[in-house]
Amino acid sequence: MAIGTKQLAPSELDTFEDQRLVEELRKAKEELFNLRFQSATGQLESHGRIRAVKRDIARLYTVIRERELGIRATPVAAAPAPSKAKKTKAKKTEDASADAEGEAE
Repeated sequence: MAIGTKQLAPSELDTFEDQRLVEELRKAKEELFNLRFQSATGQLESHGRIRAVKRDIARLYTVIRERELGIRATPVAAAPAPSKAKKTKAKKTEDASADAEGEAE
């Protein structure tokens, strides 16, 4: 991929979750708007960048649509392992509620 963003290679997009794809799409659209504004005011130095950003947007839309249709697999999010801090915090809240009940009696 000679033109375009190296960060948004199709193999890289496969690892992104849906929320991240939408966020990348928003960023690309914002960048395209800024590039068009610069072009209109005569401040744009690299006109090829507009083409690259348009391709990135098309690539993002394609991946999102393929996931909707089930053509492309959505990455499996690993379930976070329960940590000791959560158990401790849960135990503390149980102890606090038990103390509150004891004081209320």
